[in-house]
Amino acid sequence: MSVQFGKCNFDGKPLDPKDLDGVRRVLARYGPDGEGYICKDNLGILYRAFHTTKESRRERQPHVSESGSVITWDGRLDNRKDLIERLTGELSPDSTDLEIVVAAYNRWGTDTFRELIGDWAFCAWNPADQSLVLAKDFVGTRHMYYSVEKDHVTWCTILDPLILFATHSLKLEEEYIAGWLSFFPATHLTPYVGIHAVPPSSFVRVSRGTKRVTKYWDFDPTKRICYRTDAAYEEHFRSVFEESVRRRLRSQKPVLAELSGGMDSSSIVCMADEIIAKRGAETPRLDTVSYYNDSEPNWNERPFFTKVEERRCRKGCHINVDTHTSYDFEFDQDWFAATPASANQSDQATNEFMACVASQGNRVVLSGVGGDEITGGVPTAIPELANLFARADLATLVHQLKVWALQKREPWAYLLFHTVREFVPLNIIGAPKYKQPAPWLSSGFVKRNQVALQGYRLRMNLFGTLPSLQDNMHTLSSLRRQLACFCPCPTLEKRYPYLDRDLVEFMYAIPREQVVRPHQRRSLMRRALVGIVPDTILNRRRKAFVVRAHMDAVAQRSAESINSTSEMICTAMGLVDGIAFARALKAIDNGEEIPIIPMMRTLALECWLNHLRQHNLVALPTLRLPSKYGPASPPQMQFWKFG
Repeated sequence: MSVQFGKCNFDGKPLDPKDLDGVRRVLARYGPDGEGYICKDNLGILYRAFHTTKESRRERQPHVSESGSVITWDGRLDNRKDLIERLTGELSPDSTDLEIVVAAYNRWGTDTFRELIGDWAFCAWNPADQSLVLAKDFVGTRHMYYSVEKDHVTWCTILDPLILFATHSLKLEEEYIAGWLSFFPATHLTPYVGIHAVPPSSFVRVSRGTKRVTKYWDFDPTKRICYRTDAAYEEHFRSVFEESVRRRLRSQKPVLAELSGGMDSSSIVCMADEIIAKRGAETPRLDTVSYYNDSEPNWNERPFFTKVEERRCRKGCHINVDTHTSYDFEFDQDWFAATPASANQSDQATNEFMACVASQGNRVVLSGVGGDEITGGVPTAIPELANLFARADLATLVHQLKVWALQKREPWAYLLFHTVREFVPLNIIGAPKYKQPAPWLSSGFVKRNQVALQGYRLRMNLFGTLPSLQDNMHTLSSLRRQLACFCPCPTLEKRYPYLDRDLVEFMYAIPREQVVRPHQRRSLMRRALVGIVPDTILNRRRKAFVVRAHMDAVAQRSAESINSTSEMICTAMGLVDGIAFARALKAIDNGEEIPIIPMMRTLALECWLNHLRQHNLVALPTLRLPSKYGPASPPQMQFWKFG
């Protein structure tokens, strides 16, 4: 994806072009297809292009409109045809996405954003009133960060320049760290105090002395899609899913799809093949990449992704991760790692993947992220039962309790208890076990950040919006937070078919019993894709989450890690109880189970804090390190790469 950077002095002081030279070097690797540049009066903007569509190659950015506004845009506009028809006389079918967006913005202003379907980030500077507008798509597949100071504002679609060229010493945002150590941070946060992210479905207007965040679009809670037959729902699902995949095949070069052998990735690949066979896609070819580990008893995906390959009569790139289960979790000292998720993944599996991409000329990767959450991959009866409870439909509630109880082999009273529990505030009943903070986090840190550590979960409301939609919105919020933590790859653009706005709207407007049924999770998806996806995939059990390899990798180095806990920056900052953390590492060494994802996140955080210390950009506590490491060489932790 392309990158944007801008800076404006509110006090009218001219911007020195030399101020952009350092930023230019940071952005260069993200935009191999040329640079756009404006530095005039108090405004400076840099744009580095990464082209993925034929239209994008004709774009020239930054764009200066007739009114003098300066606009930059990075994205893929999926409803081009509809907008061109509505903007009659101003555009042609060959217009670039940028031209369409500029025409719409000139006519509708900020009302334009709710009309834009696709993955995008937008910026507009208006010199007339010295105001800046920043916006991004409904789910947050693109990033947009900004920092507002007394006399200037700086913004960028990657975080690095805002930290590297900050005009003052930065402090770490504790709530972000709490989110990282649990269920991902809130979407408006970054790891740094004073540097913010534009939330999904929102735009930010900044002028001297003012800043306003406005939500431009949300789901219509009254929207319902009801059909008489299952077949009608299945046909509609196939239609929106096919369109979602088609939109993401818009690429001049071959598209690469992740193929794990699960329902998410397999359905994308099989549907893409159907589209390409009908000559309905711009891309000339679909390639696949698959990972396998024959030594892992709970994660043998080879039989499943090979079934898809047999169907498409084409073998993809296979990467064996058996011998790559552990590696040095390091941060590239040549490039600044802005977040704990910015690790330099230089293990052999990653190198093989990048070699595969380079040999095939891929610039776009299709990901199955969101499939589980959007299509009913989590087989729970609670949202459906909560709907019946809120509607006081007692007869149907009793019947469905019995049906679900038989399927789950649990007492119906147990299911009813957990349904009603969803409406009770957490401060009365307490958080469930899986939402409890990691036991090694310090008590003061936990007390200050309860909301973030519990995943920002709101309880269901009996009145107003259906409980199932409330649950869907919380799930989507979790996905948005997850996407906000993803670090863009300089040489690839990731696209997410399951996070298409039209597809998500459809799934949220249909009855819950169409999505999940007592004896069939992902009921609608399985029924709709019969004949498109191999039966072996449609009928397989849910993929297991691999824990054993993570535990083994940490256990192999537990002695080294335990010895370093007394010198942890996390401990000095009051985030982690060093004794409790050492106890957890010892438990892993003894073969006991502990919360493995929070453990991996804690280790990643510690290594990242060491990285920040070496760059000396953020104020951190002073540590007394053992003499054998030296003053600038903190101990390095090695551990498993987590997802």
